[in-house]
Amino acid sequence: MAAANKRVVIVGAGVNGLVAACLLAREGHRPLVLERSDALGGVAVTREFTPGFRASMVAPVAGPLLASVAADTQLEGVEWLESPARVFLPAVDGRGLTLWADEEKCAAEIEKISPGDAARYRETRNALEAMSRFFTALLETIPPAMDDLSNRELLRSGRLGLRLRSLGKRNMLRALRWLPMPAADLASEWFENEALRTAIAARGVFAARLGPRSPGTGGRVLFQTGPWGDPFAPVVAPRGGMGALAEALGRAARTAGAEVRTEVEVARILVTGGRVSGVELAGGERIDALAVVSAADPARTLLQLVDPAHLAPSVLARIRHYRINGSAAIVHLALDALPRFRGVEGNGAPSPALSGKILIADSVDAIERAFDAAKYRKFSDEPFLEATIPTVLDPSLAPPGKHVLTAWLQYAPFDLREGNWEARREDVLRATLRLLETRAPGISSLVAGSCVLTPADLEQEYALTGGHIFHGDLAMDQMFSLRPIFGYGRYLGPVPGLYFCGSGTHPGIGVTGASGRNAARAILANLRRENSHR
Repeated sequence: MAAANKRVVIVGAGVNGLVAACLLAREGHRPLVLERSDALGGVAVTREFTPGFRASMVAPVAGPLLASVAADTQLEGVEWLESPARVFLPAVDGRGLTLWADEEKCAAEIEKISPGDAARYRETRNALEAMSRFFTALLETIPPAMDDLSNRELLRSGRLGLRLRSLGKRNMLRALRWLPMPAADLASEWFENEALRTAIAARGVFAARLGPRSPGTGGRVLFQTGPWGDPFAPVVAPRGGMGALAEALGRAARTAGAEVRTEVEVARILVTGGRVSGVELAGGERIDALAVVSAADPARTLLQLVDPAHLAPSVLARIRHYRINGSAAIVHLALDALPRFRGVEGNGAPSPALSGKILIADSVDAIERAFDAAKYRKFSDEPFLEATIPTVLDPSLAPPGKHVLTAWLQYAPFDLREGNWEARREDVLRATLRLLETRAPGISSLVAGSCVLTPADLEQEYALTGGHIFHGDLAMDQMFSLRPIFGYGRYLGPVPGLYFCGSGTHPGIGVTGASGRNAARAILANLRRENSHR
């Protein structure tokens, strides 16, 4: 088959795969997207887990989606619901702290517990707002090749440096200090109140096998909050759950000219003559391809889909040491009524405070102690959790008057030292309910149904190697140009014709669509160069 007649094949119809497909189609390619599940979205999928109750099964909220992604894909048909609350922190003693999206309302809430922190909150928010253009540009940047000192790469690095300098000396130095800091240190620099510090620290370790004192977790906070100019990340989700976003992206991709097939599993990425030549499906069908773009995680791509015989020993060594074991479990609860949380005024009604994230953690030290267990591959006896009640904003996910609660429980290491996750499934549910009972007494009696997703379930059901939602830890040595591995941080794989576009690439955090958009730009540029050399 002539190269001109071959198609770009995209493995996986997650958000990044669909964004890449849409942008490639708009440039005249006819990408073929192959998804093994019966639904689009990957981790952004909505399913019924108990009769009448639906939930965003893995990713509870959007990143949020970048404005540039929505514009470039011409996304339509999504009704975004943004919570007026960022984080609610209920305390065992009955007090509650709500951190609001509105700056003045949030500052007034903080002033009740720490007048000094209210001033520091305003200062920090002003600094992050000043940095927001830089962090947005950073998320949308194709990282420079660290092993290439060509004029093109030096120019790319220089442009990023100029954007950093545009922050002004004070904010530039702040950004350079904050990015590699542990989240615990960043939180201590920003605030003196322990609840506020805990909110920042938890943000830095969400879904990560890292603790708040791990270097680089401060950078995770900035990646999630900087573009929106707020130390507490926005809580945004589409009406109908995250699956509604995936369906809308699927429509946009098809309208642009892409073909999207579900319930089709790619078994192998084929290599002929040292170049990717197509894919082989689980049923044996072979599809020729001009290029193959993997939205799957990099470990699955290079260690399962590509025959390791086609990879250099140095590449194999790097990918085998890529840290991709997750450390979180997810619990969905179907509730007969709204739980009554301590510290919420007007309990029993859908309080705006419950529309954002609900953090149940006593302190930064408590989170670090929970991480201590994970370091030794143990399920923490004293975990912490981050929950959402999506039905406060979107009642369509449950029957009238009833609610859904989704909780992320940390730490639950994928590679347990003893036993297996099937045997610990009930332990996860019990630990979740025990923690919830400390802040919402009686919630256990409201449970009409539940669904527990262990790290093993995330790997088996959602093709997340190691059960890691972000396709690998966002640690200092696995970020930016080093993501996923040194030498391949620009969305181009180690075999000609192979590309990456999933969360295992920069920036890789949250459902922003940035990885898919950046990858599409890099792929188009590379295909144009190859075409000009033919």
